[in-house]
Amino acid sequence: MTQLPTPVDPPSLVHSPAFAQGMVAPAGRTLYVGGQNGIDGDGTLLDGLRAQTEQALRNVLAVLEQAGTDREHVVKLNIYLAAGEDPTEGYAAAAAVWGRQRTAVTVLAVPTARPGVLVEIDAVATIPTS
Repeated sequence: MTQLPTPVDPPSLVHSPAFAQGMVAPAGRTLYVGGQNGIDGDGTLLDGLRAQTEQALRNVLAVLEQAGTDREHVVKLNIYLAAGEDPTEGYAAAAAVWGRQRTAVTVLAVPTARPGVLVEIDAVATIPTS
């Protein structure tokens, strides 16, 4: 039977329904998903933070699927927002694509490396064994 990552939520820290304070990954293979942004399969950068966040997460999900895993096995997301962007819109977009799957997460405001890119998301996931 495949083991899923286990959330770690110390009672001394605030409990969030959206993310875990930490995650314990079961032993096995690990997938590191490189930074994904709001560029679709045709190479088009979508317009706006919401659309870019949704696409970036769809791109992460595509990499997970190709590697034989899924969002339930993600132990960490790093979300890089262009400095000055309001994360509220990104959070709503993330919920629409990612659902209520809790994982450890870090959100950082950073200068953009490419004009128009408002978000980049990378992930660490376990790959279940049969």
